[in-house]
Amino acid sequence: MNSVAIGIFDGVHRGHQQIIEEAAKFGPVTVLTFDPHPTAIYAPERTPSSLISLTDRIELLKKHGANEIVVLEFTKELSGKSPAEFISDVLVNQLHATHVSVGENFTFGHKAVGNPAYLQKHSPGFGVSAVSLAQDRGSPISSTRIRELVIDGDIERANQLLTRPFYLRGPVVHGEKRGRTIGYPTANIGLQPGITVPADGVYAGWLTVGVDKWPAAISIGTNPTFPGDRNRQVEAYALDQSGLDLYDQEAVLEFGFRLRDTLKFENLDSLLLQMKEDCIEAKRLTS
Repeated sequence: MNSVAIGIFDGVHRGHQQIIEEAAKFGPVTVLTFDPHPTAIYAPERTPSSLISLTDRIELLKKHGANEIVVLEFTKELSGKSPAEFISDVLVNQLHATHVSVGENFTFGHKAVGNPAYLQKHSPGFGVSAVSLAQDRGSPISSTRIRELVIDGDIERANQLLTRPFYLRGPVVHGEKRGRTIGYPTANIGLQPGITVPADGVYAGWLTVGVDKWPAAISIGTNPTFPGDRNRQVEAYALDQSGLDLYDQEAVLEFGFRLRDTLKFENLDSLLLQMKEDCIEAKRLTS
C-alpha cells in the first residue's frame, strides 16, 4: 500500500493536515510536494513569498503524519506534462500509488487542466480522495489566505489557521547595536530571501536559540525614531535577559500576538516609556 498526499503544503496548515489525515486512512503516507513553487517557472513575477523553508516544510510534514516525503523539482518539463502523463510517469511509475489524496481545489498537468474529477475518472486502479478543506470565514483555508494575514500583521488569526505560531528562522546578525545602549539589547535576525515577513509593528512572542527559549518582544520596521535610512529589520529582545552572546547562531522567532503599529516618537524618553510598556504586555502574554 502506498497512499500519496499531493500538494505544495507551504505552511503545513490545518487544511494540509486534513489531506494527510485522509491519506493515512489508506496506508502509510507518502507526501509528494514540489520545489520551487510552480509559479516560479510559469509566472516568476507572481511567485508568492514562502511561509516556511523547504527544510521546515519537510519537518512539519513528518510531524503531521508523513511516513515518507518526495520533493519533486518543479521544472518546465514537469509543467509541460499532460495530466495523463503526470498520472502515468509520477503517480504510477515513480510512486506506485494505491490511493491519492488531494485538496478539492488541486490542479495539475499542463496549464493546470487536471483536477480531482480528472484523477477520479482516469485513475488506473488507485483510489482518489478529494478533501473538502476546513473553512475560514467562508473560504477554504489556504497558504494564500495565511500569507495575507501575516503580511497584514494579523498574527493571531494566522496562527489559528496554521495550528502553531508563525515563525521566522535565521542567523543572529550584527545590527546597529543601539538596543544595548538604551537597555534593550536585541537579536537581529537575518532573513532568508523570499520568506514572508509580518507587517511592521511590535509583537509578543518567543526567541529560541539552541536549547534556550525566552519570551520576547519583537520589533519589525525601520526604527523611524532614529535618524537615517535603513532597511526593514526584525529584532527580538529576550525579556529580562542581559549579556547574551547570540551572534552567528541560528534563531527561531515565533510570533504570538501583535501589540501595536510601528510609531515615530518625538524623543528617546517617549520611546523608552513605550518600550517598557511593550515588554510588560509581552511578558504577560507569553509567560
